[in-house]
Amino acid sequence: MATNSQWHDETLAVNLGRPAHSPGMAVNLPIGVSTTFVAGDSDHGYIRDGSLGTEAFEQTLGALEHGHTVSFSSGIATVNAMIETLPQGAVVVSPNHAYPGTVHRLREFAATGRIQLREVVINDSAAVAAAADGADLIWLETPTNPLMEVADIKAAVEVARVNNALVVVDNTFMSPARQRPLDLGADVSMNSATKSIAGHSDALIGTLTARDPELAAHLKNRRMLLGTQPGTLETFLALRGLRTLHLRMDKAETNAGIIAHRLAEHSAIERVLYVGLPDDPGHSLHFSQASGAGAVVCFVPQGDVDAAEKICSSTKLWTHATSLGGVESTLERRHRWGAESPDTPQTLIRLSVGIENVEDLWADLEQAIAASR
Repeated sequence: MATNSQWHDETLAVNLGRPAHSPGMAVNLPIGVSTTFVAGDSDHGYIRDGSLGTEAFEQTLGALEHGHTVSFSSGIATVNAMIETLPQGAVVVSPNHAYPGTVHRLREFAATGRIQLREVVINDSAAVAAAADGADLIWLETPTNPLMEVADIKAAVEVARVNNALVVVDNTFMSPARQRPLDLGADVSMNSATKSIAGHSDALIGTLTARDPELAAHLKNRRMLLGTQPGTLETFLALRGLRTLHLRMDKAETNAGIIAHRLAEHSAIERVLYVGLPDDPGHSLHFSQASGAGAVVCFVPQGDVDAAEKICSSTKLWTHATSLGGVESTLERRHRWGAESPDTPQTLIRLSVGIENVEDLWADLEQAIAASR
């Protein structure tokens, strides 16, 4: 459908990727259930090439990211696709603290000799610059999961240009509603769209959005050959969720800010990690490259592991579960997963703040903290 170049992001999110406005036409694309298509259309021959539903989702997200989006069957599938764009033995700089799946996969690639991996403390720009000498790719995650470290995207881009390296930013915590890595010079913005983009904990999907259409075409070819095309139901659900991304993020972020400030003042809490707090180490840098703090809050309660687990098991409204970005609020002690970094405090609890009434959320969390003492 035709679009107005002056439309704001919220309007684009709602209106792109729909059928033309014609009498009797549906306002949503139907869920396509065919794996093959009648010959004659060079863009649609087999489902691994893409579908109208996939393209509608990619068009909409690409407009919000200011690039060219390629969707995948999961967030971790995007890591495989990016490495597939690199030559054998390529040098990759990555965070030592990040989503464990990303860290583990990159280490697997390094162990087999597919890449040379240089892990750094990603909020140390000098360390990033030193590691970038001769690099082919710099992988950033900002803020990091779950230590909330903030990488300087522009600084990484500057050293990458000197070394003719690509810069990829995992933008999952922020989404394009809060941070646009491509506008800051990055080559690719990655999202586990399972999280806040789809937003309802019901669709497994990942995306890579490239500034360069040729790189996007290459990534799409990798998707086809790796067999990581997202399902038609997943792209339908992700597009439906994307329609309300800005509304959901506004509410969830407001809730997260209130809860983070209250946790910071609570006598039973040792430390709160949230870039929205003015005294957070990454606060100033984060807000120089993002428009909001997002809806993920991490905190370290007083007491031992059992006390932290007691908090998670004592809530009635918060769901004790992994993942993040859904409309419902979830929490978990991150070290219940064996792959979590040893630098993450054993008692650290990650909150994914949803869109419920904040007073209900706080009352439930407060009573769970009291129950653990």
